[in-house]
Amino acid sequence: MERHMCVTLAKTSWQRTVGLIGRSALGEYEGMLFERCSSIHTFFMRIPIDVVFLDGEKRVMRTVAGVRPWRPFVGCAGAVSTVELAAGAIDRLGIEPGERFDFCVSA
Repeated sequence: MERHMCVTLAKTSWQRTVGLIGRSALGEYEGMLFERCSSIHTFFMRIPIDVVFLDGEKRVMRTVAGVRPWRPFVGCAGAVSTVELAAGAIDRLGIEPGERFDFCVSA
């Protein structure tokens, strides 16, 4: 399956803290990458998201679809990074545990 996913890297402490808070929508092929991150919360968010947890080789360890706003914790022990995507992206892109998830990264 062809994917044209491009994610924004949350580099600074501020970007990591704010993440997708305040966003009212995400494009179909848009997301945010959090390195050195194995769990997220959706406090203060306005939209549901899909979450993909990756190991150091960008292999999918766990997917969680349709995480609603105001959830205190979604995580995956041992994950090295986390990608937050628009709700429905996991199914639309056919993302499954065990496969490598390639995407372009913008700063």
